[in-house]
Amino acid sequence: MIRASLRFASKVHRAKLVTELKAIYTAPTEQAAEPALAEFAAGELGQKYPAIVRTWQAAWSEFTPYLAFPPEIRKVVYVTNLIESIDARLRKATRDRGHFPSEQAALKMLYLAAREQITPKVRDVNHVAAHWKKALNEFSLFFEDWPNTK
Repeated sequence: MIRASLRFASKVHRAKLVTELKAIYTAPTEQAAEPALAEFAAGELGQKYPAIVRTWQAAWSEFTPYLAFPPEIRKVVYVTNLIESIDARLRKATRDRGHFPSEQAALKMLYLAAREQITPKVRDVNHVAAHWKKALNEFSLFFEDWPNTK
């Protein structure tokens, strides 16, 4: 949601925007997130970027199940969204190159990007690992039959 919101914002306002939207996506419940969204919509940046408010409202039904999870699980889900990360890196590789003389050249570029750029960075792995033990405990409490030891 943050990435979708930042598409509409000027670079000058991005840091403040992320700070204000944090109140929504870190809310403990859906009931706490709704007033945070309303407050953002009524605020300066909400008035300046109504498309961001519409984006959150349109995706509200898909976003709110995320709020049912404990913060430890949310953190792991947020930082391990590998599909979006891979997609972004492949798009960047093709965007930087521009055009390709053939389909084979495009596939070769994607292969090289996958081989070179998608290897996990040590910092990213350590960041995820730091939260994983807490998340494992929360997973076992949240999903009573997890891990299934049968």
